[in-house]
Amino acid sequence: MRRRKHRHKESFSVLLISNTGQNARHYHVGASCLRLLAVLALCVCAAFGWMAYRYLGADRTTANYVNASEVTRESELLDKVVEQEKSIQLLKEENEALDRRLEELTTENKALLAAAKTGKAGGAEEEEFSADSAYPSRYPYSEAGEVFQKFSESAPYVSINTKENGSIVAAGDGTVTYIGADGDYPLVIEIDHGNGYRTRYMLPQAAETLCKAGDRVRTGDALAAVGGDNQRLDYQVFQEGKAIDPLIVFEAKG
Repeated sequence: MRRRKHRHKESFSVLLISNTGQNARHYHVGASCLRLLAVLALCVCAAFGWMAYRYLGADRTTANYVNASEVTRESELLDKVVEQEKSIQLLKEENEALDRRLEELTTENKALLAAAKTGKAGGAEEEEFSADSAYPSRYPYSEAGEVFQKFSESAPYVSINTKENGSIVAAGDGTVTYIGADGDYPLVIEIDHGNGYRTRYMLPQAAETLCKAGDRVRTGDALAAVGGDNQRLDYQVFQEGKAIDPLIVFEAKG
């Protein structure tokens, strides 16, 4: 007869005793069951550990994303600051250029004004004094003064009554060549019109002079201010040095 080997099974007894001493229970648990319970416990612990790792990893990822976003935003802000600084510098340079241009134009304008006052503004201004505008055809008084003495050989001029607040005016474009006194005339003004004509304005009474020798005048520019009524202007026109009747010049111009 063969001998049978008896398997030795390990088991654990668990005795549950109530505090009251009743209903006591006795359980037998095998080793395989304990191992299974241990494996299950390890699996549960591993699952909890994995979940904790994923949770902490997600937090780190979120934190890294937030940090990266903040860094990107700071970089964008710095780029904008640099661009604005460049724009400010460019505007400053443009402003400085405009200031220099303004200064140049101001200087040039002052020079032109000074040249205009001294009659040296250049060829363009010289061209404006044409032969037609220099023809002394304008009435030499600003108001409706009456000619009461006509031209004659003994008195080669016309005499015009003047009124208060009136002005003696240039009969044509030209240059004032003389201002002074002459015999019975406290004030004498002469204008050379540059085309063979010369005019002479003679006042037998004192008057305020409104021009000076060397001035370039236009037709109608005030030469002297008349101070009161019942005063007189003796007016002469010369052509090539010879006195002619001013009324002929007025009528020729129409």
